[in-house]
Amino acid sequence: MLRTLGVVLTAVTLAAVAGVTAAGAADTPAASTPVPLWTPSPSPTPSLTPTPTPTVACPPALPISGMVTGVTATSVTISYSLMFSGPPCGYDLPMTVLLFTSRDDAAKWQNPVAEAVTGLERNGQVTLDGLTPDTEYWFRFSDVEARRDPYVIGGPARTEPLSPCGATATIDARWGSGFVATVTVRNTGSEALDGWLVRWRWSGDERIQSVWGGVPDNSAADVTVRNAPYNGTVAPGGTTTFGLLASASTVPAGITMTCGS
Repeated sequence: MLRTLGVVLTAVTLAAVAGVTAAGAADTPAASTPVPLWTPSPSPTPSLTPTPTPTVACPPALPISGMVTGVTATSVTISYSLMFSGPPCGYDLPMTVLLFTSRDDAAKWQNPVAEAVTGLERNGQVTLDGLTPDTEYWFRFSDVEARRDPYVIGGPARTEPLSPCGATATIDARWGSGFVATVTVRNTGSEALDGWLVRWRWSGDERIQSVWGGVPDNSAADVTVRNAPYNGTVAPGGTTTFGLLASASTVPAGITMTCGS
């Protein structure tokens, strides 16, 4: 009996202890997470809106200009001036010059008959050869990237008709301050010449002192010599001559001449 009572008391004691322990655990506050004293603000998200590219305002001027400065029976020489180098307001050198035989073809950029490429100078000239005598031509420009100039349609430039005669010069004697030359005029046509006219331009400081067999009309570097009264008629294939005495600090190697009637 006493043993049984002891077991019962022991069980009751253990149960009470367990209850107190559980209650104590329930009353113990849980460990708290520490709170930081300062929280950094999040970095702002950068704007993805692109910055617009400023529009270039080009001056109110033609980017390139050109004009005919010389013609022969088979060539046209065009002088040009490039105002602005490179896009968006100008063009890239070298430029290409195209020739057309009608303004309509030039306006439509169709059927070019000749073209030539300029040098790298912003102000220069270019000669287009192999053309038809006594024919009108119009010109236009494009650049190295094939960008076509929409403004300039130059012309008309008419090539000279075929000359009925030709002229060549031979320097017969030369010295330190001048020379003597003989000019031969030849009838290259199928009909007799009834008068002729020879022209040339000196390359340096050469000047006419006297002429025989012709009548000179010279102005500075440009010289014209007409036939004398007795040698103006020249049969087809025939020739006549005139001579000249000229002063010069340097005697030229030759003289390039043209002849007409």
